[in-house]
Amino acid sequence: MLLSLVVWIGGIVFFSFMAPTAFHVLPTRLLAGTLVGNLLTKLHWIAIVSAIVYLLSSLAYSRITEGTAHVFALRHVLICLMLALTLVSQFWITPRMVTLRAQVATFDTTDTLHQPERVQFDALHAWSTRAEITVLLLGLVVIYLSASVFSRH
Repeated sequence: MLLSLVVWIGGIVFFSFMAPTAFHVLPTRLLAGTLVGNLLTKLHWIAIVSAIVYLLSSLAYSRITEGTAHVFALRHVLICLMLALTLVSQFWITPRMVTLRAQVATFDTTDTLHQPERVQFDALHAWSTRAEITVLLLGLVVIYLSASVFSRH
């Protein structure tokens, strides 16, 4: 239960440091964006598996220790919300960003006034970032809630 949560949240923390570094180290923004996009997809799949593992193991733990699964416990609701945000990011935001990235001539210039695709891409990037930050914050709450469950037993 905790392992799946730590892998998920740890991946987000690592990604938050790695992504900006890629843009400083790699020669073009397109190359860095491609790398970051591919890694984000991998992070999302780790998150999807981690959410399922967490939910199944947490429900089983509650059932074994308390006699009922507590399906609507706050930690389960928050994990489902985190999973929903991850799914939206992976299957709605990311594909649109990939399509727009292919339509933008270059990401190395700062002129976005004459590139509506770039404006749309930047807006989606902002939503993607908000989703990941929200998942991270909710994950920290779930870590606390999970630790408190273990401290009671």
